[in-house]
Amino acid sequence: MAILFSCQGRINEVRKLDSQDYGPQTEQTMVNLIYTDSGRVAARLRGPKLLDFTNLKFPYREFPDGLELDFYDDENRLNTVIADYGIIYDETDLVDLQGNIRIVTGDSTILEADQLYWDQNTNRNWVFTDSDYTIEMNNGTTNAGQGFDSDDKFNNFISRSNIGIHRVEEKEE
Repeated sequence: MAILFSCQGRINEVRKLDSQDYGPQTEQTMVNLIYTDSGRVAARLRGPKLLDFTNLKFPYREFPDGLELDFYDDENRLNTVIADYGIIYDETDLVDLQGNIRIVTGDSTILEADQLYWDQNTNRNWVFTDSDYTIEMNNGTTNAGQGFDSDDKFNNFISRSNIGIHRVEEKEE
């Protein structure tokens, strides 16, 4: 008798996994979201598919077939982010980008990586990875390595291991 009740409990757990509660709340194709601020376009997000899992206890939105994001910085310069896969965790404000990531900032900095995390919390705006990356700064500095931490403008870029050419401005005193 105990064995039957034990198996029944596990069967119910398996059935729950297959239920709609664990599936996306919505599925959208050919996504083209435009975010405006005070009447001007501030960002545009595009992707072939968006799965919305905000119905779960730990809500997230997933771009399983890639995404492209254009947004304008404080100086109204265009920044572009492209990735093969993306997931946005609503509660933590963390974005996980994966596969052929390419970021081109408004000041012409170009970053390429296999995986990149962006903590978009307004107090931090922190970008980091443990994977391989290459970056070319707008002053000609190039860097290739594994793992870095930086602010979202790449002004405070700290590489964990790298090889590169760094341009240093000499100042007379």
